[in-house]
Amino acid sequence: MHVVKINPGREKSALHRHPWLFSGAMNPPAGTPGSGETVRVLDTNGRFLGWAAWSGESQIRLRFWSFDERETIDRDFFRRRLSRAIELRSGMDHASNAMRLVNGESDGLPGLVVDRYGEVLVMQLLAAGPESWRDVLCDELLALTGAQAIYERSDADVRELEGLPLRSGLLRGELPAVTDITEHGLRYRVNVAAGQKTGFYLDQRANRHRIGSLANGADVLNCFCYTGGFSLAALRGGARSVLSVDSSGDALDAARVNLSLNDLPSERATWKEADVFQYLRRLRDEGRSYDVIVLDPPKFAPTAQHVERASRAYKDINLWAMKLLRPGGHLATFTCSGGMTADLFQKVVAGSAWDAKADMQMVGRFTADTDHPVSLNFPEGDYLKGLLLRKA
Repeated sequence: MHVVKINPGREKSALHRHPWLFSGAMNPPAGTPGSGETVRVLDTNGRFLGWAAWSGESQIRLRFWSFDERETIDRDFFRRRLSRAIELRSGMDHASNAMRLVNGESDGLPGLVVDRYGEVLVMQLLAAGPESWRDVLCDELLALTGAQAIYERSDADVRELEGLPLRSGLLRGELPAVTDITEHGLRYRVNVAAGQKTGFYLDQRANRHRIGSLANGADVLNCFCYTGGFSLAALRGGARSVLSVDSSGDALDAARVNLSLNDLPSERATWKEADVFQYLRRLRDEGRSYDVIVLDPPKFAPTAQHVERASRAYKDINLWAMKLLRPGGHLATFTCSGGMTADLFQKVVAGSAWDAKADMQMVGRFTADTDHPVSLNFPEGDYLKGLLLRKA
């Protein structure tokens, strides 16, 4: 087994059980570990720090599997970790048959994401470590869950940073003709092969339900609506009208299918294919206004290097949304950008209110649902942040 020694003064994060170590924290090991190979990590004095997966292509050179020297990283290790992650969720009642089963670093399995949609599991291998244990993970997941199929969605851009090819396809079993899930009495059709992320935004489940509770009798504007999750929740909550905007025609077609699966007043729903940035200005020019507005844009700042540009984008859409919001109305605004901290996002939104000359009150915060836990040792895992604002 290869040994990696950490440079003096750079071992602090490992001692605090942060799961990542960057390339600048270490000297090259003797020999060359293979991609995803488990290495023994020591400090400069030879003290054991942990067992980690090696990635020679990534700036995140090490991702720790364990900080316990007594553990062996083998099939039994992954069976235990997967079993624990699934067991922790066994008592969660989300009024849904879909759930995140493994949430990467926060479940002690860096780079691995597993979502369950009914009898179908969708697995993402986002780093070299889980990539090297791919077959073991598949076998153990099937044994632990009894699912009918596992579909791989290792097609996220972050794999390229690991020197790994993008890949997706069926790994085990047979996919049903359609994959439908239920959530708080609503039915959604999930495209596990081509949908965003693993097919659906499970992290917003509780937030969709919350928006539905605000929608009774309201005119609702849902921006970046994707397949209509917030839109259907608003209609279910008694919205008077829901205008849903997205730049993807395919996403809107899927949203219309989702609407058709439910006993909801379709005459109250309008779907618009448009660039949200431009369309918000058009709505303002037309004198339109709304009681509830949802801003759930894609990831504007995947890393800290993109934060400045992303801040301008967040400020722009929030400014125009505030201009469209009626007095007493609610704005639910989100960022899923890992490079955008909660404090910075709140400052950006406050700047939007200042420029819009809108008196906004913060009445709540949004996070990912509880099947997306965040380890206190890994604050980077807290990617989904949102504010619920009311216009005075």
